Amino acid sequence: MTKKNRVKREILRYFFILAGSIIAAFALEIFLVPNNVIDGGITGISIILSYLTGVPLSVFIVVLNIPFLIMGYKQIGKTFVISSTLAILSLSFWLSIFKPIPGLTDDVLLAAVFGGIILGIGVGLIIRNSGSLDGTEMVAIVLTRRSSFSVGEIVMFFNVFILCSAALVFGWDRAMYSLLAYYIAFKVIDVTIEGLDEEKAAIIVSDNPDEIAEAILARLGRGVTFLEGKGGFSKESKTVIYSVITRLEISKLKSIVVEKDENAFLTISDVFDVMGGKQKKRSIH
Repeated sequence: MTKKNRVKREILRYFFILAGSIIAAFALEIFLVPNNVIDGGITGISIILSYLTGVPLSVFIVVLNIPFLIMGYKQIGKTFVISSTLAILSLSFWLSIFKPIPGLTDDVLLAAVFGGIILGIGVGLIIRNSGSLDGTEMVAIVLTRRSSFSVGEIVMFFNVFILCSAALVFGWDRAMYSLLAYYIAFKVIDVTIEGLDEEKAAIIVSDNPDEIAEAILARLGRGVTFLEGKGGFSKESKTVIYSVITRLEISKLKSIVVEKDENAFLTISDVFDVMGGKQKKRSIH
């Protein structure tokens, strides 16, 4: 990659981080905060403290995240912390700019649903571009290196206590709405990060590998790789087909496999990241 392309990529990355923070601030100030519905993590704690003290939410967002940014700089890396600092400062700024829109909705359920969706899009854009809005995620990344728990499990552990605190401050009904908003945001974050065309890895063991491979190339426009395998029981040599497809192409792939060899063995698994070789209509290799 040339220096010019790297600069363009970095500019685009920071653009999406700023856009994500604006979207997240909109969700918080327009939908969630006016209805006493909170998010998890530092943002949730900040909403509770702002409600109890009257200090602007934007202040707590910055102040509470400072220790975690310092820790992240030492433990995780400079690039991640710079991106996260930019996201947090931008979020704080836009929180101070946005004001609730009177008459937009008085329905807490609608506020939780739409707030969760919009917040998930904003946070997802930031995470997808190597940033974070929440100090608890940085703690989780550090702790997961020293324990058997995943980042998601540690973040969820923190959020259980935060949502319970919301019940004590705002009431159990608002805590349940907050849990709904958090769940929706969590799911939307996944879609935003991975995209609707989430990548899947397909492994096919068949006696007709050439026919299946040609059909995959012709109908799906996906390349395949032939791997050499050996049956554990039969000890017979087998040709294994490996291909990366999207979630939307799974049913088409199954149809191809059944059509060409109804006795073929097919497995489909998640792929967390794909680099290179993504062009369609490429030749079999």
